[in-house]
Amino acid sequence: MSTDTNAIYAEGLVKRFGDTTALAGVDLAVRPGTVLGLLGPNGAGKTTAVRVLATLIRPDAGHATIGGFDVVRQAHEVRSLIGLTGQYASVDEQLTGTENLIMIGRLLGLSRSSSRSTARDLLSRFDLLDAADRAAGKYSGGMRRRLDLAASLVGNPRLLYLDEPTTGLDPRSRNEVWDIIRGLVTDGVTVLLTTQYLDEADQLADEIVVIDHGRVIATGTPEQLKARTGAQTVSARPELPDDLEKLAAEVRQVASGPVDVRGDVVTAPVTDPSALTALVRRLDDAGLVVAELALRSPSLDEVFLSLTGVPA
Repeated sequence: MSTDTNAIYAEGLVKRFGDTTALAGVDLAVRPGTVLGLLGPNGAGKTTAVRVLATLIRPDAGHATIGGFDVVRQAHEVRSLIGLTGQYASVDEQLTGTENLIMIGRLLGLSRSSSRSTARDLLSRFDLLDAADRAAGKYSGGMRRRLDLAASLVGNPRLLYLDEPTTGLDPRSRNEVWDIIRGLVTDGVTVLLTTQYLDEADQLADEIVVIDHGRVIATGTPEQLKARTGAQTVSARPELPDDLEKLAAEVRQVASGPVDVRGDVVTAPVTDPSALTALVRRLDDAGLVVAELALRSPSLDEVFLSLTGVPA
């Protein structure tokens, strides 16, 4: 890894809070114009890493650079390059959408006219013009999140930190935020994304870093991480609900790992290339009829479980 070729570079980051070690030597490297997904169980150290990289707290050991600037010695320069959106929308609910963005612009040193022009451009970009003069407290959750993202872009940052940006959003609003993030990356913005939604990382991240207990335990593209499990996943759903337990017992005979029953679907990892054929024969011999039967690559949820031992 090199500070010359990475928009974000961190080496050996350590952060302790009393007897708790939140970061225990984290290394990160993010190429310009890409999305790095930072994943991990609750308490793994994701938000602490973001706070260090955003100059909000100092590391106890290690170092990090943002756009070539040191997060400790050149914190002011780092702040001029970044935008940050936390887990919850931080807009002022008493102000209108326009007033929120103008306020941010003025705090960043923009003139009144530039602040107003920037506000209008961002409201248009985030499809909020119709609500520009409405108090933010009357926005829906998805609209508040879009306004929060717009606020993080007032200073035209080269790097954007998104700490669980779609927490609490419905599927449609999540998709809208995903489209916005894709557009930002197309425009050359580098994104550091922490999320608890594995499908979100699968959709957006060019590379993923998995953290557990303050340490990096895996890195790679989504496909590389899926390949690390060394297994595919067989999934089956019985035609008759009463056959669910019998189906699970048959799947268990060809599985290479724990069988998971969720709702009316049975899934399990398999490593034998002939496992699906063997399962079909077993089902036929047992007289079990299935409504669905498939063999697929593992999901990131399954990779996450295999890496951390914690369900996603």
